[in-house]
Amino acid sequence: MADIYDNVIELARRRGFVWPSSECYGSVAGFIDYGPLGAMLKRKIENLWRNFYIIQEGYYEIEAPTIGVESIYIASGHVKGFADKMCQCPHCKEYHRADHIAEEHGTPGADALSIEGLKDCIAGLPCPSCGESMGEVEVFHFNLMFKTGIGPGAQRTGYLRPETAQGIFTDFNRLSRFYREKLPFGAVQIGKSYRNEISPRQGMIRLREFTQAEAEIFIHPEHKTHPAFSRYADYVIPLWGQTQQMAGDAPVTTSMRGAVDSGLVANEYVAYYIALTHEILMSVGIRPDRLRFRQHLPTECAHYALDCWDAEIYSERFGWVETVGIADRTDYDLKAHAAESGDAFTVFIPFTEVRTEERRRILPDMGALGPKYRGKAKAIADALSSAEPTEKGATVVVDGKEYFIPSELFEIREETVEVRGEEIMPHVIEPSYGIDRILYCALEHAYDEEEVEGEIRRILHFPPPIAPVQVAVFPLVNRDGLEGIARSVTEDLTTHNILTQYDDNGAIGRRYRRQDEIGTPYAITVDYDTLEDHTATLRDRDSMEQVRIPTDALYATLEGLISGRTRFADLKNEE
Repeated sequence: MADIYDNVIELARRRGFVWPSSECYGSVAGFIDYGPLGAMLKRKIENLWRNFYIIQEGYYEIEAPTIGVESIYIASGHVKGFADKMCQCPHCKEYHRADHIAEEHGTPGADALSIEGLKDCIAGLPCPSCGESMGEVEVFHFNLMFKTGIGPGAQRTGYLRPETAQGIFTDFNRLSRFYREKLPFGAVQIGKSYRNEISPRQGMIRLREFTQAEAEIFIHPEHKTHPAFSRYADYVIPLWGQTQQMAGDAPVTTSMRGAVDSGLVANEYVAYYIALTHEILMSVGIRPDRLRFRQHLPTECAHYALDCWDAEIYSERFGWVETVGIADRTDYDLKAHAAESGDAFTVFIPFTEVRTEERRRILPDMGALGPKYRGKAKAIADALSSAEPTEKGATVVVDGKEYFIPSELFEIREETVEVRGEEIMPHVIEPSYGIDRILYCALEHAYDEEEVEGEIRRILHFPPPIAPVQVAVFPLVNRDGLEGIARSVTEDLTTHNILTQYDDNGAIGRRYRRQDEIGTPYAITVDYDTLEDHTATLRDRDSMEQVRIPTDALYATLEGLISGRTRFADLKNEE
């Protein structure tokens, strides 16, 4: 088979899956349009994801704006640190990621190199665009966020969000109340994110506007046993941990229980979502021998992450492609937003029994503080409540300035108090899915060719639940009442929410080939026997086998096939 990428992209463009965006104006790298079948395929993948995270897991979906005020991204660290190392070719003036140039010429882990290290590494390497030697080029940081102004005269600075997660974090306190302030709880979001990539040259794998599906699960920091872990405890998949990678060993095939017990995976929550992600990707049609879960190496793992794994899918063109990240992000995000906003991003957790504690309370003498500190008196009194006083007094900080408060201006009182619970800042488990990358990999893994009667038959072997068109209906000929019966069958199936396409154009064999090419799993042909015995031919895309089904049983049969409760081979055996 020729380069599968070229074949997949040619089919995708010709059949209306994916097109270059604004093609009539020359298009711009990093942007794509989903055509009629591509948009439907994308929605099917998103809804399959929702079935797992909303229906199975019980996490509600929210929708936050794609533009956020600057404070959000100051807190998240994106304003300061969300940058790639860039260089400009002195010959063709094209911009490139310096670490990508280095990696393409045999330097592993180039993204971890310093600016100076990358500069030395790429000196003399050829430019990816013009082929000339890069020479002694400057390497510098380039922030990937799209910046914008909010309001007339750009009164406030805003950014197009680089990830969907921050909207969930900033809504934390509302979500906590929605879930009655009980841990664990979670929220999900599917939507557009934006990254101003330097030189996207990987088609659907690296886009400037892309769709993410993310879940943020808030859990007690000391209780990381998943309440439904038994669902995936015995789920067995290969895991490529840090130890295996650094030793050059193969992945370890283990159950999720074994992975947690051995310390390969940090806790049950991370292991649970590794297994759930594997199940989702299998449902999308990713081949199991082309899927691996790789743990981040110490040089890759974010400083705040307790554990992080990537689901990587193998592509014939791009090699191993990161499509899903699963991380225990600890309390990093909530702590950052609490510090920036001044809000308390905590949940009150009641104790099983009321406790008594000896506490020291500082009572400021407002009659003395007021005249002495005037407008600062209230702020100083508030700061005293958390101060550590000595015999002489206490030092507090108000508006960045230190004040020493003599001991005669406050009273220290020892009290016995009842404590009914404590404020907890949860840890966050984050599974993050790149929908566009998953969709491309599903296309590539579904694509197949074979020769049938001297012609090339191209097939997309989509699983029936995600196929853009699930059933095609053909009248054998467009006369003698066959077209009326075929249209009636089509109407009945669409009434039952099965996406059905009626096609009476051309020879029956050509119609089959057209449907195979777009991945339609089943086709119904109404022929002259239908007039006699009220049955129709049901054809299976993958085996090309056919069975006769009563027309009044078509919906029930197809519903069973699409849901997976029925196999086509079982229908053959019943004939």
